[in-house]
Amino acid sequence: MIIGVGIDVVPVERFARSLTRTPGLRDRLFTAAEQCTPSGGPRTGESLAARFAAKEALAKALGAPGDLRWHDAEVTVGERGRPHLEVRGSVAGRAAQLGVTSWHVSLSHDGGIASAVVVAEGLGRETT
Repeated sequence: MIIGVGIDVVPVERFARSLTRTPGLRDRLFTAAEQCTPSGGPRTGESLAARFAAKEALAKALGAPGDLRWHDAEVTVGERGRPHLEVRGSVAGRAAQLGVTSWHVSLSHDGGIASAVVVAEGLGRETT
């Protein structure tokens, strides 16, 4: 059963300027692992913008509660480059309230826009 769907788009250049202009924003939004490619190099602005879009889309799929923490959702890369979501803390708590048991995530960037779609799937059992 689909419990929630979220989508978000991020203008890449504007997002990159925000990261440059605001010291500490990169560390506040992304885990250390999210900031680096699997080979250890820094991620591009497009890649970070897509990951930010995924976190925003995730929040929307969960009903956009205001108490979610950025580091409690992490975009990871599985085999063959497929993105996955790892959740813990505040995000895992909200997901459990809603009965989410699995996530589907898609990231893209083209034409200066990064986008993400997140689908929350599970049994469904909203308690709040």
